[in-house]
Amino acid sequence: MTENKSNTGEFSHRSVLPDECMSGLNIRPDGIYVDGTAGGGGHSSLIARRLENGMLVAIDRDEAAIRAATKRLEPWQDRVRVVRSNFYEVKSVCESLGIEAIDGLLLDLGVSSYQLDTPERGFSYMADAPLDMRMDKRDGLTAYDVVNGYSEEKLKKILYEYGEERFSASITAAIIRERQKKPIETTLELSDIIKYAIPPKAREGGHHPAKRSFQAIRIEVNGELDAIEPAIRDAASLLRAGGRIAIITFHSLEDRIVKQTFASLATGCTCPKNFPVCVCGNKPTVKVITRKPILPSAEELEQNPRSRSAKLRVAEKL
Repeated sequence: MTENKSNTGEFSHRSVLPDECMSGLNIRPDGIYVDGTAGGGGHSSLIARRLENGMLVAIDRDEAAIRAATKRLEPWQDRVRVVRSNFYEVKSVCESLGIEAIDGLLLDLGVSSYQLDTPERGFSYMADAPLDMRMDKRDGLTAYDVVNGYSEEKLKKILYEYGEERFSASITAAIIRERQKKPIETTLELSDIIKYAIPPKAREGGHHPAKRSFQAIRIEVNGELDAIEPAIRDAASLLRAGGRIAIITFHSLEDRIVKQTFASLATGCTCPKNFPVCVCGNKPTVKVITRKPILPSAEELEQNPRSRSAKLRVAEKL
């Protein structure tokens, strides 16, 4: 998601891969669709305007996003329901609305530019703010808790696995050292600690030295990776035949989960390969539409540089 922030501090529209998403969903005017990560309502508005007798359920866990999406979707309020929830609760959200089957689900798994660009949210390593990083302020765990409360072993594992940070050991050691003196309270404190824990040559050029570590901590705080596979499987169970799931990812960890879950649903049988016949009885439930992910065009990259790492994958219910 790269919904950008306007000068007023509200979500403004800059949806990633907009045409590709609409094409991937193959929207029917009378269908029921779920945007599980509504953000500022960019993708949601594109879906809503294509509906006639259909319905859109726009879900987001972020209170600011819910306010922005509700406002943006006002022109289509007769066919839209906006719900504050997490996308992994798609099944219970649909049940609460009396929806038994859907025709499509869209997920944009990126962090919105609004969240990154609003300093007090604590997502950015470029602006000073309390360590928070919660997408939903109702959640208990914060970045402060992770940085100051996790064991050295657990913290190192998070940085290595979720941030793919090769200097995870030295960064963790530096964090432990500093928090023994006093709690690490702000984003710039943490950013500086990370920067000076990395060898000088590794700080030259490329990404900001704290980028991977901040990504890892944010993923842990919000349980981002844990939600993806269950959400896909629940959505697949809700889909009508011919309905589609379209998912945008922004880093390799997310993309791998989406790719593997789609492949699992498309394969069906889970018996060992040396079994002469299938005994599990599992049948394929989807077919993968995108063998390779769809990437932003050169034109989109020029207009919206934050879309550069976006990948779109689509699967269709059999």
